[in-house]
Amino acid sequence: MPATAEPLVVTLPDQALLDGVGSPPDGIELRLWELRERPDEGQDIGVVVPPYMAGTRGLPLLADLPNLRLVQTLTAGFEHALPFLPDDVALANARGVHDTSTAELAVTLALALLRDVPEFVRAQEVGHWPSDEGVRYRSLADRRVLVVGYGGVGRAVAHRMLAFETTVTGVATRARPPGPDGVPVRGVDELHELLPHHDVVVLATPLTDATRGLVDAAFLAVMPDDAVLVNVARGAVVDTDALLAELRSGRLRAGLDVTDPEPLPPDHPLWTAPGVLISPHTGGPTSAFLPRAVALLRGQLERLSTGRRPRGIVVPSTWSESLSDGD
Repeated sequence: MPATAEPLVVTLPDQALLDGVGSPPDGIELRLWELRERPDEGQDIGVVVPPYMAGTRGLPLLADLPNLRLVQTLTAGFEHALPFLPDDVALANARGVHDTSTAELAVTLALALLRDVPEFVRAQEVGHWPSDEGVRYRSLADRRVLVVGYGGVGRAVAHRMLAFETTVTGVATRARPPGPDGVPVRGVDELHELLPHHDVVVLATPLTDATRGLVDAAFLAVMPDDAVLVNVARGAVVDTDALLAELRSGRLRAGLDVTDPEPLPPDHPLWTAPGVLISPHTGGPTSAFLPRAVALLRGQLERLSTGRRPRGIVVPSTWSESLSDGD
């Protein structure tokens, strides 16, 4: 960015991120804005980073920023921001920030269900030592794992699953050659052919028109008996009623970090369905978040300061398309 140009004003939503990012590169001015009220000086704001885990709070205020060029989410999912994105403003998601912690949770849910950890917790609460002589619990080792959605989170899930001596197949929009991890990647059009041959299915897709309700009754029906479904994507990827029917039959088990609806109402039947383990959308908010979010923001600011296109653009604009890739 030329030295004579006005600085690009970027707002960050909390002090921890400001402190973590530190001094911005030349041509960038950082400000604190939590999106709780209209900024006193909003005419010159060019980039907004909305607060993490705040849903749509404050997003309607984006319409009041005449020079807004980019909205940078701190989430991998971005569907919540789309209705509030002004015309011809670019949107970037937090690519890579949540891969590690979300993949950890996906493996945790799969392991817990396979090894019957929820039953052990319930037994501990009443001081009961189950006498299951001769019972052999299922191990994650030797399971056939299907990762539906083979982006950053999906690849991170596969990497960790491989360390448990599993066989992993990825599913993406289209088939492609295996990457460095050697995992075969098949197209989504092959999904119903793949499902009967996999013991664990992990959902790591974004929520789009194509993935909404992807896991319906037909999808679940071709999963093998006693298979485990893990959803660390978005709740609406799964048809809740169809999943409830399979859980109540005892045929499938499910680990859900996301649900539809969300938050899950206290009286919702998913809470008491057999064979389900629910975590309250905790894939991302861990101690791994801040250092990775800071690294993302530093990288994006450096690119912006040198006239390069930010990474992770999911909605392009005239402005973003005018920038160079510069990779």
